[in-house]
Amino acid sequence: MRRAATLLISGALALSACQEPAAAGESSVLAPAASRQSDEAKGLKQAIFSGGCYWGVEGVFSHVLGVTSVIPGFQGGAARTADYERVSEGDTGHAESVRITYDPKVVRYDQLLRIFFSVVADPTTLNRQGPDTGTQYRSALVPLGAEQQQVASAYLAQLKASGIWKAPIVTRIESYRGFYPAPEYHQDFMAKNPTHPYILAWDVAKVEALKRRFPGFWKASFTRG
Repeated sequence: MRRAATLLISGALALSACQEPAAAGESSVLAPAASRQSDEAKGLKQAIFSGGCYWGVEGVFSHVLGVTSVIPGFQGGAARTADYERVSEGDTGHAESVRITYDPKVVRYDQLLRIFFSVVADPTTLNRQGPDTGTQYRSALVPLGAEQQQVASAYLAQLKASGIWKAPIVTRIESYRGFYPAPEYHQDFMAKNPTHPYILAWDVAKVEALKRRFPGFWKASFTRG
């Protein structure tokens, strides 16, 4: 759906990435450790997560040890419509997402999944996260390679059998169709705009939940870019 909030960024009035919140508050959960752990080769890896407004998703993963880059953007649709204004209409097939670069020697893919479902995204809300509604706000995992595919499939099955969530889990595994970075003024948004009303209402709590629930993966500095 169209977003109504506006921001003064770089001297120009631009649409914000997410709606102004009607009410604050999302509770975190502690998802179980994965039974199927990732077995990843040495070297930096990438992962894509769709979990609602990419400001908060970026904000959380930017404070995870072992993460070296977090890029907000769009996945799931065609290159020709991977434009912020078009994606905001909700009919392009894209989802707001982040592309993470991480060191599996420090944080594995299955551990990123656990963080995602614990403090980032509610897996039971279809085409919605927090105050934001539309297909572009769906929650999805986008495996990059066979190992991530197997780990993601096993973890979703584990979550569904866990009974932690009362409502059905609707997060999907989606095939990789390309990733398209968001406009520059959406990059590192939480670090650049820490007092924005949306950030204060919805995303600060997610970052605090990361620090509280996963102190071993917490880092105080914000990973930019």
